[in-house]
Amino acid sequence: MSDIKISKVESPKDLMRFIKFQWKIYQDDKFWVPPLIMDRKKILNKQKNPFFKHAEAEYFLAERNGELVGRVAAIKNDLHNKTHNDKVGFFGFFECINDQQVANALLDTAKDWLKSKGLNEMRGPANPSSNDEWGMLLEGFDDEPRILMTYNPRYYLTLCDNYGLKKIKDLYAYKIEQQKVLGSDKIRRVAEIAKHRYCLKISQLNMKEFNTEVEKVKLVYNKAWAPNWGFVPMTDDELDAMAKDLKPLVEPSLVLFGEINGELVGFALVMLDYNYIFKKLNGKLFPFGFLKLYTDKKKIPWSRIITLGLIPEYQKKGLDAAFYWEIVNRAKNLGVGLGEASWILEDNDMMNRGANTMGGTLYKKYRIYGMNI
Repeated sequence: MSDIKISKVESPKDLMRFIKFQWKIYQDDKFWVPPLIMDRKKILNKQKNPFFKHAEAEYFLAERNGELVGRVAAIKNDLHNKTHNDKVGFFGFFECINDQQVANALLDTAKDWLKSKGLNEMRGPANPSSNDEWGMLLEGFDDEPRILMTYNPRYYLTLCDNYGLKKIKDLYAYKIEQQKVLGSDKIRRVAEIAKHRYCLKISQLNMKEFNTEVEKVKLVYNKAWAPNWGFVPMTDDELDAMAKDLKPLVEPSLVLFGEINGELVGFALVMLDYNYIFKKLNGKLFPFGFLKLYTDKKKIPWSRIITLGLIPEYQKKGLDAAFYWEIVNRAKNLGVGLGEASWILEDNDMMNRGANTMGGTLYKKYRIYGMNI
């Protein structure tokens, strides 16, 4: 292992090497979708990403004989540890050639950094948290990732297993087919009964009142997801930043609010799968890539249900089925026939049951690894 040199990212040039290393790993992988470089720079910027107001990180590069062979981030998320009263650290942005020695050197470096911060467990991959890209692809390598979902070579699982990382939790992704849903009288009845029983009213995002609508999201988001394993609340600054980033891509008819007797009880964020377009851009939105966001938008075949949440007192009442039914019908109006519901914790019985009720097919799995340090 002595021929492997690990160094910190200490300059803009280093950061660009960190970002662009993915192109080496995936150069022959037809399913990989290159991230937007400007987006990666924004996420990794410790001065501008509001995540770093409650977290810190170090980025590392691995070289052998002057050639870049791997990268990793070590992440200390104080808000996570405050929320769960533990001392968990994270590794993320992991990319590596198929070489166990290189992987061991990278993960050892992340582990040692986390230990130096007083943490006693390493978990991941988190890019950089469970509110972002989360988990390592476990099943479903014969398909491109949907927007904001991870993708990796199959051998990464072997590298992690051999290092001694163990499964902590698996995440599920379901394929929702429009024809299957809309062709089922049972699904329609389940959705309509739940909607009428509780007088649920579903409305879409009003772009003219965008900032006010974001405040509504804040009311629901942290309440709805708080009971979930690994949950980390999003701060107002993080939600504002997310809203700003997604605003140009949002399809208003797929961002839904649910009210009962005038009270906001649920929220769903569904995005068109812009990975269909990003794949063609090779990481560069400018000078002409942004035009494809508009000219190719109507060709996008998939959507992704990123979040669908109900505040606790309205959960387990079938209201999620009403949201699903609404989403599928609205997607049909846009000419989008396929949807992915992701990610869902393997032991989140309510959400898994909802996806199954909609005739969803469990078609991808992701793994969260962990180990004591």
